[in-house]
Amino acid sequence: MTQATAPTRATAVDMSHRQILEALSGLLLGMFVAILSGTVVSNALPRIITELQGGQSAYTWVVTSTLLATTATTPIWGKLSDLTSKKTLIQLSLTIFVLGSVLAGLSQSTGQLIACRVVQGVGAGGLTALAQVIMATMIAPRERGRYSGYLGAVMAVGTIGGPLIGGVIVDTSWLGWRWCFYVGVPFAILALVVLQKTLHLPVVKRPAKIDWWGATLITAAVSLLLIWVTLAGDRYDWISWQSAVLVAGALLLGALAIRVEHRASEPMIPPRLFRNRTITLAVVASVAVGVGMFGASVFLGQYFQISRGESPTMSGLMTLPMILGLLVSSTVVGRIITNTGRWKRYLVAGSALLTVGFATMGTLRADTPYWQVSIFMTLIGLGLGMTMQNLVLAVQNTVGPHELGAASSVVAFFRSLGGAIGVSALGAILGHHVKDYIAEGLAGLGINASGSGSGGVLPDVHTLPAPIRAVVESAYGHGAGDIFLAAAPFGLIALIAVSFIKEVPLRLRNSDPIADEVEQESTVAAGSGAAVVRTGIRD
Repeated sequence: MTQATAPTRATAVDMSHRQILEALSGLLLGMFVAILSGTVVSNALPRIITELQGGQSAYTWVVTSTLLATTATTPIWGKLSDLTSKKTLIQLSLTIFVLGSVLAGLSQSTGQLIACRVVQGVGAGGLTALAQVIMATMIAPRERGRYSGYLGAVMAVGTIGGPLIGGVIVDTSWLGWRWCFYVGVPFAILALVVLQKTLHLPVVKRPAKIDWWGATLITAAVSLLLIWVTLAGDRYDWISWQSAVLVAGALLLGALAIRVEHRASEPMIPPRLFRNRTITLAVVASVAVGVGMFGASVFLGQYFQISRGESPTMSGLMTLPMILGLLVSSTVVGRIITNTGRWKRYLVAGSALLTVGFATMGTLRADTPYWQVSIFMTLIGLGLGMTMQNLVLAVQNTVGPHELGAASSVVAFFRSLGGAIGVSALGAILGHHVKDYIAEGLAGLGINASGSGSGGVLPDVHTLPAPIRAVVESAYGHGAGDIFLAAAPFGLIALIAVSFIKEVPLRLRNSDPIADEVEQESTVAAGSGAAVVRTGIRD
């Protein structure tokens, strides 16, 4: 059955478990590629930035640029998935990702690398949004928890396993750091082939136009905010005319974006979705989880390599407790949710573990025993595994099939936004604190620290004299603890948000009626609610 002739097959009742797994295999490969692109460079970044002669700001922006592009394009991909072929879109996003990866591997400067990472981010945005949407189209909400566990496991391997892969690549002399960008290309090509053979979904098309103005204004507002957070405290003071201009500009662009979204016939981020309490609270929690997932974990490689003097490969191995925690919690909890239909308790427990994990990691220092660090990382991994996918699942359970793309992309958008802000803000905190700690340590040795700062080239501790090496290691260890401590309140925000979400048992089929509160807000506007839900076509 081809896409052109498929009539209305869109739910799990029309697909066997084997068919779902076959189609899901391509999605999981695509999702792995998207996650890997953002994490494989984590342990390689100290080496990459040192060789390209970049500083802490470049270190931060190599990660932030990808997250920003992913954030900005996620709602666009999500909206397009409600209007045209999902299969074509995910294949296009894979192609864009391959192009960006090849170009990134050829970069000769940090500026070129950041620009190419933007292209990667555009492709990753499509993979992130469309994998969720396609899975929701194929699988009924009640069964989705089981398959979300598989997706969570892939995200676990990609999120935390990526740094290990990157470390091995950097430490392999005949490969080098450029292969950190090439490594995802074979997986992307394989995903294209698998999706072409196994993914067969109905194509629902209707007259509509993309809200390009809204997308542009949202991107501009977020970009200004990230530039301010990255540069404040380093290039200029937090309270200064530069800060005032950037913050005012971000707020103005944000206000214009909200106005445009309210007037647009097909808004990128439909404002009506936020009248749904579950979606609003899930978005708040997603921002907080994004800060933790991307913002804090991306600096673990820097901590292990600079503060503890480990190799990239070893620093990747040292993050295994987080991998295992995320892997176990996502798969086990996913199956439990499928069996029971209940999900809120796991969101609450996961957010609590995340908060405790960040708070305990706030005690991190260069000489913290590794067994303690392992326990702290395991707590974070368990918390992320229980929250990431289940926040999307809770939102998808509250909307009809015609809004799956928009609703899923909203959650992914704000999670990526939280990650981008987290990386920028925590990177700025790290750079500022490390500068002060190094100056203080050097002063204790009777050395004038004038001119040293976070904007300088990242140090290679193995080439430093022993007394100065001790100062640098201590500074980066203390700074790592500071950024995890700064991330802890975001875990608490997520805990508070999910505590107020009203639990609605997962529907057995996509065509089942939505809960009263959600049905009034998600289907009444469509005119003929029941018919819309059954066909997945909005008037």
